[in-house]
Amino acid sequence: QVHVEESGGGSVQPGESLSLSCSVTGFSVTYSAVGWFRQAPGKEREAISCVNDNPETTYYADSVKGRFTISRDNSLNTVFLQMRDLSPEDTAVYYCAVGTYGSYWYRSHWADAKEYEHWGQGTQVTVSS
Repeated sequence: QVHVEESGGGSVQPGESLSLSCSVTGFSVTYSAVGWFRQAPGKEREAISCVNDNPETTYYADSVKGRFTISRDNSLNTVFLQMRDLSPEDTAVYYCAVGTYGSYWYRSHWADAKEYEHWGQGTQVTVSS
């Protein structure tokens, strides 16, 4: 069984930073693509970042590039998302997802939610004054 759990969400003011964690059990993140997605009310779920496994490669959506940083700690089997300079537009439920279809596949499919088999329940991030 694969279990994915996000943590670290909360409420912050614009311009502040926040870090999210994605803890995975039942499968090694070393051999997975792990993606971060977010969904705001009334909007579709969007991919914002992914760390691929072989070789280790990171991807970012234009909306977060330069502000968000994804990283992987193999010893903890955990993926992190460091978010800085947050704005109200970043308010959403943030989801972590694990895909095991192979690193080559995710080179061109990292942003496709349907390609990830295992999902967490999400963690709320609210950015407001």
